[in-house]
Amino acid sequence: MPDATALTEPPIPSSPAGEVPVQLLTPEGERVSHPEYDVDLTDEEYRGLYRDLVLVRRIDIEATALQRQGELGIWAALLGQEAAQVGSGRAMREKDFAFPTYREHGVAWCRGVDPLELLGLFRGVSNGGWDPQEKRFQLYTIVIGSQTLHATGYAMGVQKDGAVGPQADGSEGEAVIAYFGDGASSQGDVNEAFVWASVYNAPVVFFCQNNQWGISTPTDHQTRIPLYRRAEGFGFPGVRVDGNDVLASYAVTRKALDDARQGQGPTLVEAFTYRMGAHTTSDDPTRYRLASELEAWKLKDPLERMKSFLYKQQIADADFFAELDADADALAARLRAGCLQMTDPAPSAMFDRVYAETTPLLQEQQAAFEAYSAGFADAGAVH
Repeated sequence: MPDATALTEPPIPSSPAGEVPVQLLTPEGERVSHPEYDVDLTDEEYRGLYRDLVLVRRIDIEATALQRQGELGIWAALLGQEAAQVGSGRAMREKDFAFPTYREHGVAWCRGVDPLELLGLFRGVSNGGWDPQEKRFQLYTIVIGSQTLHATGYAMGVQKDGAVGPQADGSEGEAVIAYFGDGASSQGDVNEAFVWASVYNAPVVFFCQNNQWGISTPTDHQTRIPLYRRAEGFGFPGVRVDGNDVLASYAVTRKALDDARQGQGPTLVEAFTYRMGAHTTSDDPTRYRLASELEAWKLKDPLERMKSFLYKQQIADADFFAELDADADALAARLRAGCLQMTDPAPSAMFDRVYAETTPLLQEQQAAFEAYSAGFADAGAVH
């Protein structure tokens, strides 16, 4: 049940006094510089980032609509967080490995995961569907914060394998990135991951998307200081970035991953953003936050910011935007058709991927289940 005082309290400020996040694009789309972080991309790369933002948002909108129509069991929306995810996702190199929560649809897109694989998970017809090693993107994690420990352990393995620093093939090694939200920052798993990563100087970046609401709990009910400053207590650097700025998110994450890859240990990145929609499709944010807060953040929309930049810099024209809209429509149509064509797996399929190699006990259980199921053949279904 939401806090009874939630709707009467003043909205959280955009950023506490003196805690200005790294920014390269203003909300109006003006390009600004930063002394420590910057990017110098080609026009094609700038257009590519905007294309990612538009298509990722369309995936999210279509999935939300499918859930409302009963085609998905639930959906965790990312509306408003596209820049944090696309910027950080595109900052990764080929060998880097990401550990997501259940909301990193934009990062999944950047790692080449077909959005239909995501819909299959939320439709309940698969446990993920993609190969984590092939995509360098772990399966979604539902248990809040546990992926930070998984990422830290994996990063320690990367370190022990000698894959940190210059490699014999001329590459610069590997890095790991763990995604979590501001709500998860209160979990013991996250803080334990900080301890292990710090002590062992593990090549991992902790990327916290601070969308300011852990379901119905605002960030100021969880911490007295900005989240990125928690890193100081664990002995590694932290940085706050404007999570609605795709260029800043890219620049900051690229630097943190480079540092990890070169053996300089972990970094905590706090992407200061805003969840413009509900926590999931089972949530009603109007019960605990003010409409005026949402309206204020709509003026900082990451897509409109980047679109304004492209127009002002004459990097894209009307034909580009029209073609992109058509591509988004085509993607939405493919997702809808693909989702509706998904079939439920056979009940015995739940035994298929319990272990990498099946065990005698599991084979025995499967045989017993299939024999039991066969008894319902006359009825035409297993209940």
